[in-house]
Amino acid sequence: MITTSSVLGQFDLCADRAAFPDLDNGYYHPVDVRIHALGDGTRWALVAELLGYNSRGGNLIDVVHRFGNCLTRGEPGFGAFLERVDNMAEIDPEGAEVYAGGVPVVVRGTALPVAAGAGVPLQDVFRLLAPEHKPLLLADETELRADLPADLPVLLRLDEWNQPEDLWDTPPSAHETFQMIAEVLHSSDPARYRPTLPPNSHWSHRPEAGTL
Repeated sequence: MITTSSVLGQFDLCADRAAFPDLDNGYYHPVDVRIHALGDGTRWALVAELLGYNSRGGNLIDVVHRFGNCLTRGEPGFGAFLERVDNMAEIDPEGAEVYAGGVPVVVRGTALPVAAGAGVPLQDVFRLLAPEHKPLLLADETELRADLPADLPVLLRLDEWNQPEDLWDTPPSAHETFQMIAEVLHSSDPARYRPTLPPNSHWSHRPEAGTL
């Protein structure tokens, strides 16, 4: 039996060790986000994706966090760091973190045209691509289900939500979004997710992210 307290307790433990999704991460310019809640009444998992441009890593990276009571490998928290762009040397040959112009961005073998000129910061180029090419940039089924039971059903998928401004001041267990997600996982009823707070997970709400 899944309890809301056990789900929220795991979230809080991960937040205490800085392994819970942080939309204000100073090393990533945020581009897109997604949360998947999966469960069947006895097993549960949450997969959170934070897609962002990491200048130190030199790529657009989908940072995947995995939580649950049925992980097939590893501990709850960070699960994978998935580099998305195949041709970084072409779109930014000087390593100046700006777009060279006139070159498509190749993501998983697919060339995506860019409506931007030379000199545009790379995070802004990737943000232009995100609305139309979200399925290509975020996790596919194989990536989503890595380290999870293959038959675990998806209960809820969120492309926006309200995130605590500071996980130290407001742990997941004290915040509406994750309380409701825990209720969904406990009940296997996606209708339990009825947010009253406005979403703030879009990159435009995180001006300090990526500035370290």
